[in-house]
Amino acid sequence: MSASSLRARVRSEMHQEIKEAARRRLAEEGANLSLRAVARDMDLVPSALYRYFPSRDALLTALIIEAYQGLGEAAEAAEAVVARDDLRGRWLAVCRAVRDWALAHPAEYGLLYGNPVPGYAAPPETVAPASMVVLLLAAVVGDAPGPPGRPLPGPVHADLRRLIEEQGSDLPEECLDRALLAWTHLFGQLNFEVFHRLDDMIGARAEYFEHHMALLADLAGLP
Repeated sequence: MSASSLRARVRSEMHQEIKEAARRRLAEEGANLSLRAVARDMDLVPSALYRYFPSRDALLTALIIEAYQGLGEAAEAAEAVVARDDLRGRWLAVCRAVRDWALAHPAEYGLLYGNPVPGYAAPPETVAPASMVVLLLAAVVGDAPGPPGRPLPGPVHADLRRLIEEQGSDLPEECLDRALLAWTHLFGQLNFEVFHRLDDMIGARAEYFEHHMALLADLAGLP
């Protein structure tokens, strides 16, 4: 192995170790991440971390992108094994995979969908991984005829058309509208579950989730 290859390998491994330490911090303290705390956990001086991540925001961005990718890939893998003509099955597979991932990774889910991190603004490179789940839902909705809906207000139609064009898609605006409706309800319900808003209210969490996702499938026009 050449010296440059060895340096690249060591750098990649160090990147991964720093992110793992940061994830442990997230699990303990939430999204208020401190590079000094991460360095202390790794028995390093803070300046050593700046060789790999120039700022707290750079480390947060790396964690956010990996979390979105992990969530999106779990949803895509679950949806891919369902028959293409089983639209409701594909829909429920996506929703269940998202819930399973959220419950297995509550700290990372909180970083994505919890309270905004003070002083942090997500850069443009987070947009594509953040869109994976909603685009997957939109693809399922796009394969269904869908029920007749209320006409879209002009400004909303324009916003949806812009989003579709940014993704290079030919999806009808009405399909994206139904997918966004489901997306906000899906993650709203998961927020209530992951952040314990359903405690002392709903004990049958899995059944409650399945019921609501079936209702959303009806609303989206999935047979």
